[in-house]
Amino acid sequence: SILTPWNFPSAMITRKLGAALAAGCTAVIKPPPETPFSALALAELASRAGVPDGVINVIPTFKNVIEVGKEMCENKTVKKVTFTGSTAVAKLLYGMAASTLKKVSIEAGGNAPFIVFDDANLDEAVEAAIICKFRGSGQTCVCANRIYVHSSVYADFASRLAERVAQFKIGNGLEEGITHGPLIHARATEKVTRHVEDAVAKGAQVLIGGKRIPNTSFFEPTVLSDVPHDAQINKEETFGPLASLCKFETEDEVVKLANSTDVGLAGYFFSRDIGRVWRVAERLEVGMVGANTGFLSQAPIPFGGVKESGIGREGGHGIEEYMNTKLIVFGGLGMQEKY
Repeated sequence: SILTPWNFPSAMITRKLGAALAAGCTAVIKPPPETPFSALALAELASRAGVPDGVINVIPTFKNVIEVGKEMCENKTVKKVTFTGSTAVAKLLYGMAASTLKKVSIEAGGNAPFIVFDDANLDEAVEAAIICKFRGSGQTCVCANRIYVHSSVYADFASRLAERVAQFKIGNGLEEGITHGPLIHARATEKVTRHVEDAVAKGAQVLIGGKRIPNTSFFEPTVLSDVPHDAQINKEETFGPLASLCKFETEDEVVKLANSTDVGLAGYFFSRDIGRVWRVAERLEVGMVGANTGFLSQAPIPFGGVKESGIGREGGHGIEEYMNTKLIVFGGLGMQEKY
C-alpha cells in the first residue's frame, strides 16, 4: 500500500513505486484528494508502456479516505505500507498496520532548523535560506522552519534575507515574472496567519509580508525577526512562506534549541569551521543534514528522518524496505554434519 501527499504528487509516488516494482511487488496507490490526477496519469503511462494490469493500481477517494486507508493498512493481502504525510496521520496508519504486524516505512512531518553561525558565508547562507524556506512557497517537508542566526551577524543576515524576499512576486505561475504561487487551500493560509499573529503577539517584528491576500489562498512571503522561542512556529511545522528568525549566542545553545522538538527530519547549518561542521552534523537529531547547503533531495540519497519524523528510508537503500531477509540452510549435500 502506497499513501502519498499532495505537495509532490508524482515524485512521492515514483520514489516509493520504483523501489516496490524493483523488488517484485505489485502496488495499490492512494493519492491525496487534492491531487488525484497525477497518480491516474502515471498509471495510464505505465499501462501504455506495457506494465500488466493489476501491477499498479490507483484508488482516488475523497469521501471515504478513512475507510480506504484503514483497508489498505489492515488487509492481510497487503504485506507492506509506505506513507508520506503528517506525523498525526502517520501514527494512525502505523497503529492500523500493527494489527497484522506489517512492514512499514514512514516519512512524516518535520520542523527543520536552519542555523547560521558567526563564521558563515552570509551570501551563501541567504541564498540557501531562500531555496530551503521558500521553494514551493514553503510547502515541503524538509524546508527550514526555524532559522537561528548568531547575534553577531543577525542584523546583516535579516536585512539581506528581507531584501531578497521583497523581490518575490506572487500570482499565477503560468504568467511571466511570477516567482511564487498559492498555498494548497484556505486551511493552509489560516495556519500561516495563526503563526504570524502568535509570533507578533509575543514580540516578533514583521520585516516584510505578513498578510494573507483576501479571498484567495495566497499568502505574502514573510520574514519575521526577534521571534521568541515559545512562539507556535517554533513548536510546529508551518508549511507556508514564513521565515522565522531567532538569535542565539553559543553552539551548545543553538544545538539544544534545534533538538527541542519531537520530530527530526532535516536540519541545516552554515559554518566555515570544519571541526564545527562535524560536531554539529553529528549532534543534530535529524535523519538528514545539510552542511553549507539548503538542498538535500537527490534520487540516490537515503531520504528519511528520526524521532517522530518517520521509520525507514527511501531513495538510496530504499529497495530494502520492500524486501525480507530469508535464511535457507541446505542439508544432505554429502557433507558430514556435526552437531
